[in-house]
Amino acid sequence: MLYARSRQVPASLAAALLATVATWSLTRGAGSGDPRTQVLLLTSVVAAATVGLSGQDRALDRTAAIRWAPRRAAHVLLIGVLAGAVLLALLAAGDEPVRAGTLLRNSAGSAGLAAIGAALWGGRYAWALPFGWCAVALFLPPTGGVAAQVATWLFQPSGTTAAAGTAVALAAGGGLLYALAGPRR
Repeated sequence: MLYARSRQVPASLAAALLATVATWSLTRGAGSGDPRTQVLLLTSVVAAATVGLSGQDRALDRTAAIRWAPRRAAHVLLIGVLAGAVLLALLAAGDEPVRAGTLLRNSAGSAGLAAIGAALWGGRYAWALPFGWCAVALFLPPTGGVAAQVATWLFQPSGTTAAAGTAVALAAGGGLLYALAGPRR
């Protein structure tokens, strides 16, 4: 409970709910199966949930009886699960096609990007990396090369090896970096 309060988990959940409602209402009716709508919704939920990726007090972090690394890893995992669950619930309630593999890949990779952002720039700016990657990928021309598939991994269909590898690398690397190094102060 103390960890959740110190990391502003209630505020993160409220912000994620607000971002979900706002993004869903703005993109409703944008076209069935459009991956941009799904990625925008996922990115907004991840960005809103990153509010608590840094603590309030460095001394409080040092005095914990349990090591912070497992808690940090669980926090990043919770962000990915929350984003995936919200998107899955909205897509299942509507007429959008649900692709579990793509949803899992994008949720995990986006949470890893947020964790990298928190480790590099602190929790206050952890949202910038997933948002920036999404924004850049939206405007890249669709080409068939591996580099383009890596850059636009959020928009690639299920089964794309380069996209899956990128998402796994971001999720594992970001989660590990954030768990071990913690947020930048």
